[in-house]
Amino acid sequence: MSKLLTRDEFRDQVLARDKGKCVITGEPATAAHHIINRKLWDDGGYYLENGVALGDESHLAAEKTLISCEELRAAAGIKTILLPNHLDPSEKYDCWGNPFLNKTTRARGELFFEEQVQKILSDVLCDFTDKTKYPKTMHMPWSKALQNNDRLIKSFSGLEGEEVIAGLKLDGENTAFARHYNHARSLDSANHPSRNWVKALHGRIKHEIPEDFVIYGENCYAEHAIHYDHLPSYYFVFNIWEKGRRLAWDDTVEYCKMLGLEHVPVLYRGKWDAKKIQELCESLDPKSQEGLVVQVTRSISAGEFKRCTTKFVRKGHVQPNAQLWMLKPVVPNGLAKSPEEVSFLGRAINPPKKTQVLMHGEL
Repeated sequence: MSKLLTRDEFRDQVLARDKGKCVITGEPATAAHHIINRKLWDDGGYYLENGVALGDESHLAAEKTLISCEELRAAAGIKTILLPNHLDPSEKYDCWGNPFLNKTTRARGELFFEEQVQKILSDVLCDFTDKTKYPKTMHMPWSKALQNNDRLIKSFSGLEGEEVIAGLKLDGENTAFARHYNHARSLDSANHPSRNWVKALHGRIKHEIPEDFVIYGENCYAEHAIHYDHLPSYYFVFNIWEKGRRLAWDDTVEYCKMLGLEHVPVLYRGKWDAKKIQELCESLDPKSQEGLVVQVTRSISAGEFKRCTTKFVRKGHVQPNAQLWMLKPVVPNGLAKSPEEVSFLGRAINPPKKTQVLMHGEL
């Protein structure tokens, strides 16, 4: 396991390992450079494997991302790829935490909109798509359904003393609306029949979405692991963002009213109380409610998200041998015929005993 160092230890050990020379040019080193910027780390990122010795010109080039993280590691002989807990190890990032979508195109990461980052990336801003990937939400310690890339929140320090809401986690597909585009969680998501309804909704309201806003919601048109019978809509907003800041919850609710959109049901609003939240998690219907997402009600920056948002997924929701919902025939969830019929209780779908894989043309 990599050892966290002090700032001085980090500089001294990085320079000693690289023999006081820039790993790119061989000239005398003037800086111990963080391969992944320290602002992305909860603990500062002072790990030997996260540092390389660089001269002035190479240091500036690395900050500008003209030298990649992979090139820096290779030049220093670093085999271990260290990433902050909330970044996905299956993805490739630049030093500011912006994920690469392919060899040249990047999405906007959590530091992208900071003034310093905008200035230093000015020469490469043309490489960025205007789309932003939704950040990873950390699980509560008592969450019951962690999968391969899921992570537990390290502490509740970002929630303590804060007013929070606990919203029902719906069994759908994360879907973004902006004025000029919509997409599922994957920025290059392809067409799928389950997305037609939300695409039509987006087409009706997109001209009303403010420039630079991104609305994130759950597309619940298709049955996944739960079948809903009495929904008020198929799209439920849980966040709205503007230039790297998540709006306050009250502002999110107001924009939903203006745009005629539903937001996720709120089961609790008040001061953060870990015991009360855990009791609320345990009170969910064990078959028909997926979980909870807790977030602070004030506006936050993208960098605060990992500390100020957390989720719970109930045991048994994720079935390891279940057929992927996208490969099954689309079964629409049901809409309520009146406000009185609205319910977010559904029935759990038992996975088939035999997995039937459909070809794309059969969807």
